[in-house]
Amino acid sequence: MKHTITVVDTGESFACADEQHLLQGMQTFRVGMAMLKVINVGCRGGGCGVCRIRVHDGEYEAKKMSRKHIPEEDQAQGLVLACRIYPKSDLSIEVLPLDIRKE
Repeated sequence: MKHTITVVDTGESFACADEQHLLQGMQTFRVGMAMLKVINVGCRGGGCGVCRIRVHDGEYEAKKMSRKHIPEEDQAQGLVLACRIYPKSDLSIEVLPLDIRKE
């Protein structure tokens, strides 16, 4: 099943199947002939923290991610890594700038 992922700060959206993590969905969705790139892309494995986002609305499954970048208290508030979540419904997300990541 495909879900619509909407970026609240830009209004952009893309489709993502429930068996894809958000980065895969974003990278395979095309607008015309141009590749849509709304989420920062790093290692794609949950270790670098570059694809940090906040989920504002919707259901998703979260896989294991680095606690260095996403402490449990942040995850409880909807902060996750896009490469480690799989949508279970339509999602509204906010892409977080790189400079707010905890070092």
